[in-house]
Amino acid sequence: MKCMVVDGQGGKMGRMIIEGLRQKGYNGALYAVGTNSIATATMLKAGADHGATGENPVVCNAADADVIIGPIGIVVANAILGEVTPAMAAAVGKSAAHKILLPITGCKVTVAGTASLPLQEAVGAAVEEAAKLLDI
Repeated sequence: MKCMVVDGQGGKMGRMIIEGLRQKGYNGALYAVGTNSIATATMLKAGADHGATGENPVVCNAADADVIIGPIGIVVANAILGEVTPAMAAAVGKSAAHKILLPITGCKVTVAGTASLPLQEAVGAAVEEAAKLLDI
């Protein structure tokens, strides 16, 4: 399975997801796609196997990913401090991959019916969901 982790800004959330999946024993390839080079580098240091930065890597990798994990802002253009382009949001939204989106409220998006969790807990929930999909 192809698991793609998308993050922006400093890559903290993506790092936590990658570390969580590795701690659970996931040995498959993890693709870290950052909206900027700092996010990508942070995710690679956390144990991602492949890394790329920018719009084209998001578009290309979303096309054949099985699982995409990232902030809710990745499907809302310009939600992560302007780092997400319309093409990125469209590619993730149109992808046939199972999407695990973290309801990060800093991007002016409210997901009704979700609990407001601290980042650590939201990431933990995302890792648990991904573990089910990745059979770990």
